[in-house]
Amino acid sequence: MPPIVSVRELRKSYGQIKAVDGVSFDVAAREVFALLGPNGAGKTTTVEILEGLREADSGTALVAGVDVRKDPSGVKERIGVQLQQSAFPENFLAKEIVDLFALFYGRSVDSLALLRAVGLEDKAKQKSEKLSGGQRQRLSIAVAMVNEPQVLFLDEPTTGLDPQARRNLWELIRAIRDRGTTVFLTTHYLDEAEVLCDRVAIMDNGRIIALDSPRALITKLLGRGFSKPVQQQQASLEDVFLDLTGHALRED
Repeated sequence: MPPIVSVRELRKSYGQIKAVDGVSFDVAAREVFALLGPNGAGKTTTVEILEGLREADSGTALVAGVDVRKDPSGVKERIGVQLQQSAFPENFLAKEIVDLFALFYGRSVDSLALLRAVGLEDKAKQKSEKLSGGQRQRLSIAVAMVNEPQVLFLDEPTTGLDPQARRNLWELIRAIRDRGTTVFLTTHYLDEAEVLCDRVAIMDNGRIIALDSPRALITKLLGRGFSKPVQQQQASLEDVFLDLTGHALRED
């Protein structure tokens, strides 16, 4: 099966700054793939090129079989995008927002089914501004799924969420992948990438400097003689928190 995303020698500069400097990678269908890197590494520019929001200087990028440079509109019809912060129209109910975005795509959708898929069916008649942070993130994902995308782009999907909401969103991402959608995410939470991703690409100074499964990258590091000065504990403070307070969401 050909890759669902294929990038070759992608380049983008802003003056003397090479934001993306000859990047190449593939993403397999039904994979959870993460692009990781420090601020300024070139992640956002790369993703925006793949989403058809920014034009590359050179190189090729195919998303769901469509050349992004030649047909950015065609790419947008095949992808879903969840932004880190989404501004929804005020005084719209959650269900109305899903219906509105379906209208933008010229589609007729079962908005309640989409809300059910992200755990928001009981909030269908609540105004978006009254939703909690975690609920708004899940509403953003529901909106991103209205066109039945082949690739779903998630930008820092769990930023600002409490531990319960964060774990809940992990389960949602797994469920989306299991339904056949490729998930392409960016995150600064490396534990999140380690748990969720089939493979990760680490980017720095506009280049991909490593690409493999999280386990393979860790094994390679250990093979180079790396060891932590203090033995890692078997549990974290987050584990303690969830054990004491439970995994159930507590949203107003």
